[in-house]
Amino acid sequence: MSKLDQLVEDLSNLTVIEAAELSKMLEEKWGVSAAAPVAMAAAPAAGGAGAAAAPAEEQTEFTVILVDGGDKKINVIKEVRAITNLGLKEAKDLVEGAPKTVKESATKDEAAKIKKQLEDAGAKVEVK
Repeated sequence: MSKLDQLVEDLSNLTVIEAAELSKMLEEKWGVSAAAPVAMAAAPAAGGAGAAAAPAEEQTEFTVILVDGGDKKINVIKEVRAITNLGLKEAKDLVEGAPKTVKESATKDEAAKIKKQLEDAGAKVEVK
């Protein structure tokens, strides 16, 4: 077994706590900090105590998804056209092809407003 293979094997056998300690030691030794994706990957693996201690980031961008056009598709198509500036055919295809994304990267207030508009028109909407 080569040195690298042995190193990979040894690292694979570390516990989460040992891996976190190793990360800190390497950061101090080399004068660097772990990249955000590495830190984010370690957080879920840490489990309850580690995840509960870290404050959750508030979501700033939302995606509004039309789940179902409902019984009043004409009203929903009108709302989709007003929200997206799509043509009649494109809006009709979006509503009939549900579930489809109506708006991506919307703010929280904008997503809530769009959801209310579409639900008032008779559609079923989901915000992610």
